[in-house]
Amino acid sequence: YYSFKAPQGSVRFFALDTNLLDGVQLAWFERELASAHERWKICFFHHPLYSSGKRHGSHTDLAAVLEPMFLRAGVSVVFAGHDHFYERTKPQKGIVYFVIGSGGQLRKGGIDRRTGLTARGFDSDQAFLVAEIDGDQLHFNAISRLGTVIDSGVIERRHEESAAQR
Repeated sequence: YYSFKAPQGSVRFFALDTNLLDGVQLAWFERELASAHERWKICFFHHPLYSSGKRHGSHTDLAAVLEPMFLRAGVSVVFAGHDHFYERTKPQKGIVYFVIGSGGQLRKGGIDRRTGLTARGFDSDQAFLVAEIDGDQLHFNAISRLGTVIDSGVIERRHEESAAQR
């Protein structure tokens, strides 16, 4: 686990090890979030908190631990993999979660659309995601292996919760 600041200075990325999310890592993460002054805080890790995957799906145990920290710190976007397809969730408590796992072996038909989580899903071919931040907006395009844009949009930056909101 580690964090790094984007060269332009308005974004801090946090990489977490969800295979071994122990107390030491969580304490480090709390300190890093508290000391991060960048406008955007973006987290990425392997296991998705929210996913409509038939094979793996959501990891509610991780969500119970991490999501309150995300909310307090103003995290707007979270990237994960594990399920082998592309999915953008409907915002969960204001946070947009992406599953971008189709770069490996694709799981065709791997999205269970009955979960109600999916804003956009693509499980018929491999895909990747391109994102660009401009001020308080993150613009994204999910692109299939063949070059077709399968999803695109803009996400507005969330703000840190004040003590009164907690």
